[in-house]
Amino acid sequence: MGIQNFPAALQPIIQQGFLEREFQQALQSRLGYRATADREDFAVGIGETLTKTRAGLRPAVTTPLAPATNTNLDNGLTPGTWGVEQYTLTLYNYASTMDLNLVTSRVGIASQFLQNAYVNGQQAARSLDDLARNALFNAYFAGNTWVRTTITNAGPTLSVDDLRGFQTAFVNGVQQPVSATNPLSITIGSDVYSVVGAAVDGTNVSTTPGGISGTLTLSSNVSVADGTAGNTVLAATASLVLRPNGRTNTTLLQAGDTLALSNVLDAVANLRINAVPDIDGAYNCYLDPISARQLFADQDFQRLFIGTTSAIEVFRPGQGVVNDFLGLRFVLTNESYVEPSFAVPGAMVRRPIIVGQGALIEGDFAGMAADDVAPDNSIVTMVDGVCMVTREPIDRLQQIIAQSWYWIGGFCAPSDTTTNSTTMATATNANFKRAVMIEHIG
Repeated sequence: MGIQNFPAALQPIIQQGFLEREFQQALQSRLGYRATADREDFAVGIGETLTKTRAGLRPAVTTPLAPATNTNLDNGLTPGTWGVEQYTLTLYNYASTMDLNLVTSRVGIASQFLQNAYVNGQQAARSLDDLARNALFNAYFAGNTWVRTTITNAGPTLSVDDLRGFQTAFVNGVQQPVSATNPLSITIGSDVYSVVGAAVDGTNVSTTPGGISGTLTLSSNVSVADGTAGNTVLAATASLVLRPNGRTNTTLLQAGDTLALSNVLDAVANLRINAVPDIDGAYNCYLDPISARQLFADQDFQRLFIGTTSAIEVFRPGQGVVNDFLGLRFVLTNESYVEPSFAVPGAMVRRPIIVGQGALIEGDFAGMAADDVAPDNSIVTMVDGVCMVTREPIDRLQQIIAQSWYWIGGFCAPSDTTTNSTTMATATNANFKRAVMIEHIG
């Protein structure tokens, strides 16, 4: 490392490790959605995109061999195989930097130097947490939307708020564009149709976080009754989105549709019927403080702790709020997706999400801090998969140092299409099964 190239006033700070300690504290104190991700190293020399294959299950055998067919070399058996599904992880480079002028900041050089490191760490942590959140919700919003514009006459096209989950259908575990030969079954209003095409709007007007507005093309005409603005559009393979009082899409949420324990328990039940493994003994429930306040005010939730000592044990340092009976770990976050309510002025739509193990994959590029990437005239420190770089002054006056961070990697949500009612009696038909979102007013 190029410590000898830095001003003498900074060398004791670097040697004592103060900078590394500040950076690490900021990362650890801000982790939320990223903590859900299973981390994998993305090896060097294999390109920017990696496709992984997950083996599926085979159906149970409940029919005995018939003695009459148990003959010949094959004993009456027909060879089979297990299904596969694939998910793709793509590398991207994220970075930010700050400059520190050693002359103009001479009065408080040490504190400003460390403060820059702290702010960089906080920014890096929040950035990765948002990337993890975006990848998670992008998968679990898919297939849930509503009609944007009422059609005037029955026809095969329909404008919807969000195309995610309607543009592709899984074929042998691989996502392929929808077409006449690869249709996707959906429900619009009260009737079932087949999507054979999807076109993105030239200008995105989706109101869903991360959404993509566009037009669906169906194999048959949509009735005016079904194609009325605000009607629910739901793919047959959509992930479960729970809403109080049976609301079927975000625009229909009304005052009083607040978060209740029953919603959370329904989410847990859905994860369990799909055999989703927990995370260190419990499912993670990420929710913002308003959602938590509503849940803790719910009468069913309060009854759990009447006359017991379990309320004393529900808050565990470093783990959020844990209740072993519910099988949940409540994790407060300020990065949850919220947006203004469509029907209740001044209110917000809030989105807790209950997550099981394997819902998210994080790929960290293994060559981030390699010697040929990190030259000798800088100090490079890896903290929790993020690379912190402190560069010596190289300007003409030798006054300005650069404090930067970067991360090379990506997040993706793998599917579970091969786990279905054929291979597991209680499994649902959702493409993505390892998380359940709840939408409510708050």
